[in-house]
Amino acid sequence: MSDAEDESPGYERHLFVCMNERRVDHPRGCCATRGASEVRARLKALIAEHGLKGRVRANQAGCLDYCEHGVTVVVYPEGVWYGAVTVADVDEIFQQHVLRGEPVARLRLRLP
Repeated sequence: MSDAEDESPGYERHLFVCMNERRVDHPRGCCATRGASEVRARLKALIAEHGLKGRVRANQAGCLDYCEHGVTVVVYPEGVWYGAVTVADVDEIFQQHVLRGEPVARLRLRLP
């Protein structure tokens, strides 16, 4: 088997940002109106600034089913879910979780 066949596709960290849109009067709200685009844009900027393109990726996601807790962000491979993420939180998630592998406890999505 060649070296190329030994390598598996994927990223060191893969972040999904819920970009779901619902009508304005929907009782669960939606991540799109809570700043999801800005959250993802900041994540992408940090990835580029740290030279991690190809190793870390921030994708937009459709509904992650927790819009009432949005903006929702999931980080893999750990499968850590964050809720109520704002642009002001992105640098902390990036520095602590993406770079050091330590989830940000105060932002973790916890459901009853």
